[in-house]
Amino acid sequence: MGKKVKAIVITGYGTNCEMEMAHACKLGGAEQVDIVHMSELLHGEYSFDDYHLLNLPGGFLDGDDLGAGQAGAHRIKYATVKGTGEKIHDQLLRFINDGKLVIGVCNGFQLMVKMGLLPGFAGNFNNRIVSLTYNDSSRFEDRWTNLLVNENSPCVFTRNLQNLYYPVRHGEGKFVTKDEATLKNIQDNNLVVLRYAHPQSLEPTMEHPYNPNGSPDAIAAICDPTGRLFGLMPHPEAFLHRTNHPRWTREDLPDEGQGVALFRNGIEFIRDNLL
Repeated sequence: MGKKVKAIVITGYGTNCEMEMAHACKLGGAEQVDIVHMSELLHGEYSFDDYHLLNLPGGFLDGDDLGAGQAGAHRIKYATVKGTGEKIHDQLLRFINDGKLVIGVCNGFQLMVKMGLLPGFAGNFNNRIVSLTYNDSSRFEDRWTNLLVNENSPCVFTRNLQNLYYPVRHGEGKFVTKDEATLKNIQDNNLVVLRYAHPQSLEPTMEHPYNPNGSPDAIAAICDPTGRLFGLMPHPEAFLHRTNHPRWTREDLPDEGQGVALFRNGIEFIRDNLL
């Protein structure tokens, strides 16, 4: 694959944030970024094998009408590549086992948990033990949120970051686990990467609207134990430049938006470990 960092951004079936995510990868330092429709993967025109960073963007996957990411997860787990008999899921597991990176935002996070990629205990990427369900408010939430980074998390995307400010826009963003033991395991292993924070204290909060969905422990993002698989509900690709910020005319902000930092960290990890 040479010395270029190559990123793939999956689109199709209602997804609408692929352009922003591709731009985030470019700003973060990726030399090649391809936006690929799911059907192109199914027809064998592209393969995960040719990339280092897999991006699963948000939007309105399957119209958000078929259960958060459920139809998309089944499409990836059970559909086969034309003429090969190989499942897309087989490619994905090979991609992960080769030490590469996956980031899923909003619908992409929903896809990851419905497929069983997260939390990925003991390298098990097949069993669904966590999910994302309807917001406690019973409505679509579209607002900017303060986020506290868990500095003890192994997540490679959030290295050296502390506080972030990203928008959310989802109707099914409440993080849930199959039992309390699963939640405790995630917490004890520092797999909670981001928590919704109160704007004054910048401490984790359950108060609505600062916690927009009612996730327990204010969970906004988790990763797997390697830190290479990362899913989050807030949209970093929606804050790539100061003019994306809701108060950009009133605050003295750097030109680069905070969302770029996640992608730069991931791409630097790839450059250090995979090239």
